Amino acid sequence: MTYRALRVEEIDGQFISSIKELSLEALDVNDVLIRIKYAALNYKDALSCIGNKGVTKNYPHTPGIDGAGVVVRSNCEKFSVGDEVIVTSFDLGMNTDGAFSQFISVPKEWIIPLPKTLNLKEAVAIGTAGLTAAIGAYKLLANGQTKGNSILITGASGAVGSFCVKLFASIGFKVIALSSRADNREFLLSIGANEVILKSDFEMNKKKPLLSPQYDAAIDVVGGEILENILKQIKPEGSIAICGLVASPNIQTTVFPFILRGINLLGINSVEITQELRQQLWHKLANEWKIDLNAIIHEHTLDEIPCLVNTMLAGKITGRGIIKL
Repeated sequence: MTYRALRVEEIDGQFISSIKELSLEALDVNDVLIRIKYAALNYKDALSCIGNKGVTKNYPHTPGIDGAGVVVRSNCEKFSVGDEVIVTSFDLGMNTDGAFSQFISVPKEWIIPLPKTLNLKEAVAIGTAGLTAAIGAYKLLANGQTKGNSILITGASGAVGSFCVKLFASIGFKVIALSSRADNREFLLSIGANEVILKSDFEMNKKKPLLSPQYDAAIDVVGGEILENILKQIKPEGSIAICGLVASPNIQTTVFPFILRGINLLGINSVEITQELRQQLWHKLANEWKIDLNAIIHEHTLDEIPCLVNTMLAGKITGRGIIKL
């Protein structure tokens, strides 16, 4: 039996994506075989598609770090044929063939049962982007942030950013969205932002170690100079949760925001959180933190992924791209 998958191959030093017919027998090597119904496009998937060896070491490879579908074979008691399940992060789509495919084969420890209050499309729309946002919310709330506080969200029109805008607006925060594109303003206001700031207006070449405090908290997916300037503008005892490096992995800063204002810099790692916390956060995302995602998702086919990858890497994609298998 064969199945369709997006396969990235290295040919004469170039990384080429195409749809291939592959052997299901060769794939079926782990605890559970899942027929994928929906996958989602993430920035990490885009990097894998262009041969970024920091994400995927060996090619040919099938990207896709988020998948939701139905169990078709299981050799463990926890999951049975017909169960609807979610697989996000761990090594899926990185060095293990991922969800841009009609089937995946994964260890049982990577699988989350689909919460009863979600369908498969909603679950994959949440995916790693939603889990990243939830970890950020969990950490910020644990460090004293409360309803009514102001939060700056960078990369606000992307998958993680747009999810954060909707989530924090629903929790009751005052959301300030930072975007690189002026034409995203109406979209961001429509999904819950109270204010929109352009990235070009935020990139200040000011060498002062501190600037006037503006925000109680922030979630940053950009890094680089943007993060440097956020550090200088967080109010005393405020917090920043960081989860990306779209602009740069490097920052130049001083200790002054930390020792004079007592701010917290919190890391988000959606891959290596404990399974206990992962399930706790999925429960929240399916219940008290459940949000209507229709305004930020757009549905595509497997064949459209290469074009979507180019759009994402050019910084022109908005919201959350969902792949229907």
